[in-house]
Amino acid sequence: MQSALKLGLKVDVDKLSSTIIDQLKNNQVNLDDPAVTLLLLKRNAVVGLTGSFNSNGSLRSVGISCSLCHSTVDNSLTFGIGHRLDGLANRDLNVGAITALSPNLQPVADLLGTDVQTVKAVLNSWGPGKFDAELFLDGKAFNPQQVTDGVVTGTNVSGATLIPNALGLAGYNQHTWTGAWGTVTYWNAFVANLEMHGIGTFFDPRLNDATKFPIAARAGFGNIRADPASDRITPKLGALQFYQLAIPAPKPTAGTDFNADAAPRGHTLFDGKARCGACHIPPLWTEPGWNLHRPEDIGIDGFQANRAPDGVYKTMNLAGIFVREEGRFMDPANKGRFYHDGRFQQLSDVVRHYNTFFNLGLSDSEMSDLIEYLKSL
Repeated sequence: MQSALKLGLKVDVDKLSSTIIDQLKNNQVNLDDPAVTLLLLKRNAVVGLTGSFNSNGSLRSVGISCSLCHSTVDNSLTFGIGHRLDGLANRDLNVGAITALSPNLQPVADLLGTDVQTVKAVLNSWGPGKFDAELFLDGKAFNPQQVTDGVVTGTNVSGATLIPNALGLAGYNQHTWTGAWGTVTYWNAFVANLEMHGIGTFFDPRLNDATKFPIAARAGFGNIRADPASDRITPKLGALQFYQLAIPAPKPTAGTDFNADAAPRGHTLFDGKARCGACHIPPLWTEPGWNLHRPEDIGIDGFQANRAPDGVYKTMNLAGIFVREEGRFMDPANKGRFYHDGRFQQLSDVVRHYNTFFNLGLSDSEMSDLIEYLKSL
């Protein structure tokens, strides 16, 4: 379990007995002992993992749920162990490194038309808090040229994107960074069928485009059919959507690094000189309707946008953005990271980008005030 915690998996303290909690507090639990891992799985304490056990108590299989990537914990007991927080992306979870540890990656290599060592190299390039869903559609593992404000800021950058939050979604449809894929429910069905290979039905004829999506077209991902009697995904999509839409975005609390006096000044800038409110419409903090923009409209390259059907990026909802800026509930090394690929380390980098790209003329103090308002949303 110690290795799992280092890879970003989390443990729900509310699933542990008082005895286990006391032992953990007193360093009396050997987290390297496989028996401890089995115990945690039996108690359903590992967030996002469900163990199925044989009658003799041995582990038969392990299932994965949405919360593996889209939930974390508050670290109230120790780092990686605390009260579960649904909807917040697990920015410590190293999906690529975990997958690279698989004893048999040959099926993935066969799907991608490459060799196992290449697959491992790509998976290990993702880093914590990232996942590349489109890799299994187009095989494009790296962005050859990352461009911001007309300047090349990186070459052969991993094509993986930051795991998005699954909260604060009520009021708009598009879910992913390149929202033209579809609604929250579309993406849930996409991931459950095409990424997790559950038993279900998924239809999207756009994936039959062998030029844009050669891997998906070859594998028949555009039309996955399950007998209704055996479909284990479709009947769950409605309830899952309702739950996700009901998860509110967190608000700054006592102890948060937030300047409440500066926020009102930032609010004035947000609605005025900084022009943020033109796209991030309150209280959704995104645009009602077709909240999508071309790469040239926001001053960046179109690599990730062009992997989606319509070549656009989504106007992100800003609610709860302070969690990333402060690095709350995550390893400090993984704090910040904004935009789909994390190219901007801090909110100040994002604000400076727009100040330059749109020639807003914001002073340093104005940008600072604006950041404080953004952290209040």
